[in-house]
Amino acid sequence: MHNKTAIITGASSGIGKACAFRFASEGWNLVLAARRTEKLTELKEELEAKYHVKVLCLTLDVTNKNSGQTLAEFIEKQAIKPDLLINNAGLAVGLGPFQQGEVNDWERMIDTNIKGLLYISRAIAPIFVEQGYGHIINLGSVAGKEAYPNGNVYVASKFAVDGLTKSMRMDLMPHGIRVSQIAPGAVETEFSLVRFKGDESRANSVYDGFVPLKATDIADAVFYVASTPKHVNINDLVIMPTAQASAMLLKRDA
Repeated sequence: MHNKTAIITGASSGIGKACAFRFASEGWNLVLAARRTEKLTELKEELEAKYHVKVLCLTLDVTNKNSGQTLAEFIEKQAIKPDLLINNAGLAVGLGPFQQGEVNDWERMIDTNIKGLLYISRAIAPIFVEQGYGHIINLGSVAGKEAYPNGNVYVASKFAVDGLTKSMRMDLMPHGIRVSQIAPGAVETEFSLVRFKGDESRANSVYDGFVPLKATDIADAVFYVASTPKHVNINDLVIMPTAQASAMLLKRDA
């Protein structure tokens, strides 16, 4: 039995970073991809020192059309046989009515959440098919299950992830490749800070009056989905804070 290897995109912070810690703690080797080289290097050093696993880093922007090819070539060069791809890179930019939407914000979300996931998955899926095993876990959102006011293009991008996950599963199923989606509700990460373009008070107010999910909660769920027996596939896992019943319905204490 070889040590398993997970590829994680958007690994330098938030859910991606939490997944890196969770999988390393269970003895998995890692290929970490993200845009911020410095943060990746710090993470690699910490994980290797703490868990004695092999961690490889690749500075990568998934919105680049060649990102998938770059990742596939890196994996081949390092002679890695990956077991798992966690498509975690994603973001929301802006929260306002559709008719006031900023095209640049739309482009960023579509390029990252949809096209980035496509570029990476398209490059890694054939590797899985060729080796006869593999698992793709896509990070979706409750926003991919139900629309909400002012969510418009972010919602659309996550609906796309939901549909793509189902479709990818159908295409890869004959090859024994598992495809899953994790769809979180409110998770406290850099997510809102990015969405509100660095406005800290607005970002913090998102989580006022209730206990949101933590990145580690999602990492636990991702690890569970990845760890089921080979004949089991968790197609879809929606995970919310206890204080959240739908995209917009939250119990906030005064």
